[in-house]
Amino acid sequence: MLDLILKNGRIVDGTGNPWFAGDVAIQGHTIVAVGQIHEEAAQVIDVQRQVIAPGFIDGHCHSDLMIFDYPHSEIKMRQGVTTEVVGNCGLAPAPFVPAQAELLQSYIQPVIGQTKWAWPWETVGQYMDAVADSRPSEHMATYVAHGALRIAVMGFANRPATTLEVAQMKQILEEGLKAGAIGLSIGLLYAPGSYTSKEEIAELCSVLPAYNGLFSTHIRGEGNNLLPSVQEVIWIAEKAGVSLHISHLKAAGKRNWGQIVDALELIEDARARGMDVTCDVYPYNAGSTSLTTILPPWVLEGGIEKVLDLLRSPKIRAVIREELSHEQVTWDNLICSTGWQSVFLSAMHTEKNRHLEGKHIAEISEMRGQHPADCMMDLLLEEEGRISIVYFHMSDDDVKQVVAYDKSLIASDSLTCDTGKPHPRLYGTFPRVFAKFVREHRVLTLEQAVRKVTSFPVQRFKLGKRGLIVPGYIADVTVFNPDTIQDHATFEEPRLYPDGIPHVVVNGKLTLSNGEHTHAREGIFIRAQHCCRH
Repeated sequence: MLDLILKNGRIVDGTGNPWFAGDVAIQGHTIVAVGQIHEEAAQVIDVQRQVIAPGFIDGHCHSDLMIFDYPHSEIKMRQGVTTEVVGNCGLAPAPFVPAQAELLQSYIQPVIGQTKWAWPWETVGQYMDAVADSRPSEHMATYVAHGALRIAVMGFANRPATTLEVAQMKQILEEGLKAGAIGLSIGLLYAPGSYTSKEEIAELCSVLPAYNGLFSTHIRGEGNNLLPSVQEVIWIAEKAGVSLHISHLKAAGKRNWGQIVDALELIEDARARGMDVTCDVYPYNAGSTSLTTILPPWVLEGGIEKVLDLLRSPKIRAVIREELSHEQVTWDNLICSTGWQSVFLSAMHTEKNRHLEGKHIAEISEMRGQHPADCMMDLLLEEEGRISIVYFHMSDDDVKQVVAYDKSLIASDSLTCDTGKPHPRLYGTFPRVFAKFVREHRVLTLEQAVRKVTSFPVQRFKLGKRGLIVPGYIADVTVFNPDTIQDHATFEEPRLYPDGIPHVVVNGKLTLSNGEHTHAREGIFIRAQHCCRH
């Protein structure tokens, strides 16, 4: 007898092909039949012409620590997500060395959050084991994160790595790849990634081809420096002979809106030369990051404690205020093109400032009778640098361009949920794609949207036999109603679950049933099966 049959569905199989009517049969962890199925099963669910699709893949998020505190992953499960890819933007809790633990933890905290318990890992492989031991409801996969790698070897030093330090980083990177990491991620906007030359990165990336590893990057600038930043990472990938994936591609700041067309052309040109380049996008016109990213890059040298020391100096504050008041050549000053009213505080570290969550800096500075730059610096001091922000700096037309681009996949870029007002993409990304970009704006067909959240990310991140409704593939399946699927999370009320996703199957087990979590915890840590060419 079969374990589960999903009957009377519109099967959107993940290939991009038109949907077809049929049933899906599951036995153990596997899809065993697709079509008209007349066998008996322990459980039969009539999905009543709703869509049966592969489980959705969140190919770029920051749930690295959240998975331990919330192993049921209800926030993502209710969106139809069955797999998350972490270790993005060079930000991850592994690898780390105890001597640099405090540096690493303060570095990742505004994006990934913090834990109230000691980390039982040091290597990337040990981190994977710890996630697997927590028995999550969804699958996970990870990169080796460059920020964590560089901090482990040389802290926050703003200088080129020595030959010995590069060799050490390559060795740790290789250990992570051997353990099953899918590649190397870097955050060129964030210190210490921002301290790293393209030549040094290319040398690190030279490890990747032997493991068929992917180079994923948060580029150095997404505003005035968008095009040179895209050109830089294409140069690195070409020099190292690796596949390149550009994270959350966008044109930030009003004066740069429209340049996204030129950025996509750079990707197309690279592909025409035989390079393997792709990108991802989230379906919102606002991003989310740490408030410290607004500061000039030189302020961030040496880690958060040194940043706070600098912010206590009236002379340094005057220099920062002056630099933020006009455009910069060497770094993207988004305050200049977007304004303080576009920077909303989403998470404060202390209770005394919690009432400021959801307010923008222009409003808070007026309340306090301060210049916005001074207000921002005082807040960082009061909160020990631990402030997360939502930043409105994109155009809807640009977002549509990248969503429609056939070499882009959809990802949430969601941060930790332990914040006051998280970006609504945490709760709404995947339903929003189908509600806004398929049903409302018709930017994508149903089949194109499913491909962007299933087979395409599976192929890109080498996640094994997932992402297709095909016999012999792992039974990760999402059932949704294309007419009613809808996100409800907003910037004002971000903690609202979506509608229209009644059933989710993970590894053959019904994990969401009629919209309710069954407490099944069948997720695994997906380790890339690298064909090592040594």
